[in-house]
Amino acid sequence: MDNSTARKFLIDQGTAPQTQRNPDALLLRLDRGEAPIPGQMTSVLLALKVTYKALEGEAMIDRELVHALYQLARDSRRALQAGRDRGVVWPPLLAEDLDRVEEAVEAILSGIWEVPASQATLPGQVTRSLPQSR
Repeated sequence: MDNSTARKFLIDQGTAPQTQRNPDALLLRLDRGEAPIPGQMTSVLLALKVTYKALEGEAMIDRELVHALYQLARDSRRALQAGRDRGVVWPPLLAEDLDRVEEAVEAILSGIWEVPASQATLPGQVTRSLPQSR
């Protein structure tokens, strides 16, 4: 996935509730109480990583992308909880995947991609402690 494709994909996913262009966008599926399409979370996470790499060292990020990232991180978590409140049984790893989305969005906005200390494999990687159980 190249940067242009990743950017378009993330904007499509993050703005889907407003645009209604893609009924299978992650946020719309979660709002309906439907699990992501197989591979969808992998695509979202890959697009976030590609976007992070493309923006590394950049001082500015365009507003459209930032807004989409913000909505993707915030609204996916809200939809997950709303679904739980309605009795939706989500796939077992969905909450962890949404944690990864939040972390990746934070990394894009901060310019620092943190990894758990146990997963640091490259010299100079910024590490953090593993999050506590919720």
